[in-house]
Amino acid sequence: MATRRVVVTGIGSVTPIGNSIKEYWDSLLAGVSGAAPITNFDASKFKTRFACEVKNFDPTKYFDRKEVKKLDLFSQYAMAATAEAMEDSGLNVDSIDLDAAGVIWASGIGGLRTITEEIRGYVEGQYTPRYSPFFIPKMIADIAAGHISIKYGFRGPNYATVSACASSTHAIICAMDTIRLGRADIVITGGSEASATEASVGGFNSMQALSTNNDDPKTASRPFDVSRDGFVLGEGAGALILEEYEHAKARGAKIYCEMAGGAMTADAHHITAPHPEGHGAAKVMALAVKDAQLRPEDIDYVNAHGTSTPLGDLAEIKAIQSVFGDWAYKLNVSSTKSMTGHLLGATGAIEAIAAILAIKHGVIPPTINLKNPDPAIDSRINLTPNVPQKREVRAALSNTFGFGGHNASVVVKKLG
Repeated sequence: MATRRVVVTGIGSVTPIGNSIKEYWDSLLAGVSGAAPITNFDASKFKTRFACEVKNFDPTKYFDRKEVKKLDLFSQYAMAATAEAMEDSGLNVDSIDLDAAGVIWASGIGGLRTITEEIRGYVEGQYTPRYSPFFIPKMIADIAAGHISIKYGFRGPNYATVSACASSTHAIICAMDTIRLGRADIVITGGSEASATEASVGGFNSMQALSTNNDDPKTASRPFDVSRDGFVLGEGAGALILEEYEHAKARGAKIYCEMAGGAMTADAHHITAPHPEGHGAAKVMALAVKDAQLRPEDIDYVNAHGTSTPLGDLAEIKAIQSVFGDWAYKLNVSSTKSMTGHLLGATGAIEAIAAILAIKHGVIPPTINLKNPDPAIDSRINLTPNVPQKREVRAALSNTFGFGGHNASVVVKKLG
């Protein structure tokens, strides 16, 4: 069946390297690392004592003080990023069909900080059941989507996707398909995470998933480097306004690019480790390119999942070689997690935005901290080491892979 075209008309972000799109993009091109000693709690007893926290975020710019108390930080980040994206889009909510406007938002964990604080209060209160009436509506992973729809009056499809580190890419794909199939004309989508907490750092430490390079946090996230020792935890949000092409054109909207395709697969292999040959990752990339009605050689840039873990980076590079063949040596690959850290359920959103901006500006953001490439990685692959590279980007692919074997990839391309 014929489907409708989907375009991106607004973007917004809250990240460890900037709390707006301009700050985020400028920091990516400058190779800024967001890693620093943890300030959210006393991390002195943990194996990892640093993270990529959001800095200088003032919730009172967006909410009054009473409202702040009702929102977990992941929802605050979501609302802030969405506010920027909505302003960027130029949408006037008084002149659109609100029944055809939806919100599909993601979080891998949801209100982990609220859960931690409420349980701590319960225990320290000598087991007196003094839970806040806002406990449940602050911590559930779908609540950010609810808050966004309430603020803007969007009455169309409204839900959350949860698939660990693939969550916001799944949300973007669901939003794209919702518009393609005519179930909405506009969808606010993306993801948010506020997981720099004791429970998160402790849990990932116990899995030996996090870097422990406490002596030099800014170089700790080093995807594809032979000395990589785990990912660096990040937090923040990315928001995208997806819109049906004719609807956007009719209102004279600024269009960044076309949201051209996406795909979802499963490794069906292991709860945390990727398939060693990258089978699921290769399949999802190939399907995403096909869904975009493109050929592998039409892709100029792959924003890699590239978490800086020993197993994951190698598996992804194998998958890229499998899908792109000789073209793998002619495209650019980079991991912006080298700068932002790993935003878990929000990572797909901010990385899709990085791919969109690469198309807009004709510049590939770098993989920083790449001093000694892993000899197991084919040296012919351009990993965009340490400095940005100018290049026309006709189309870009953004990958996310989550615990549980969840794989999701999206393709964005120049509007043609």
